[in-house]
Amino acid sequence: MQASDLTSALAALHATDKTVLVAIDGAGGSGKSALAESLWTRLNAFGVPAAVVHVDDFYLPSARRPRGGPSEMPIGGNFDWPRLREQVLDPLRRGETARYDRYDWLEDDLANAHQVLPGRVVIVEGIYSSRRELAPLYDMRVWVDCPRELRLSRGLKRDGEAARGRWEDDWMPCEDRYIREHRPQEYADAIVNGATGLT
Repeated sequence: MQASDLTSALAALHATDKTVLVAIDGAGGSGKSALAESLWTRLNAFGVPAAVVHVDDFYLPSARRPRGGPSEMPIGGNFDWPRLREQVLDPLRRGETARYDRYDWLEDDLANAHQVLPGRVVIVEGIYSSRRELAPLYDMRVWVDCPRELRLSRGLKRDGEAARGRWEDDWMPCEDRYIREHRPQEYADAIVNGATGLT
C-alpha cells in the first residue's frame, strides 16, 4: 500500500468527524517517521485535521529504564507504553483532549507539555506502537516493512558509525524479539514498503 492509498482510507474513516487513531509501527530505520509526516501533510492538505504523536516522546528517563540485555528486558521496556495509553489513547477514544509530557533527549527527563485535540486523525508513530496491549485501541494499524540492511544503513546515517554497536547489539535484537513475539506485522490492517512506498 502507498501513502496516497492510506490517506484516502484515513480520510474516509474521519468522514464522520470522529477521532481516528492510527498506529504506524515498524522496526528502527524502516521509514515510520517519513510515512507519518507524509500522511500528516496529505491529510491537512485535504482539509482533514491530523496530528502526530511520537512513541519516542514516551522514552523512559534513564533512572527508570529496566536493566539487562535484549533477551532479559521486558519487550519495549525502554518505552512507557502504559503512559501512552493512559494519557493519549484512552482520552482521545473518550473524545477528550490528550495531555502528556514529552521526553527530552538532551535533559534525560520529561518536559515540554503537549496536547492533542480530539476530532482529528491522530497518527501514533514509532516502534512498539501497536504492541498487543495497545493494538485494540486503534482504528487502523500500519506496519512499515523494510530490509534489515537498509534500516541499519539509515540508522547509521542518522546516528553515526559510533552507534553501530547499539543498533546491532541492542536496538535491533530488541525489535526482533518484539516482532517475533507480538507479531504486529501479521495483525496490521495495512503494510507499507518502507523502501519505496512512503510518498
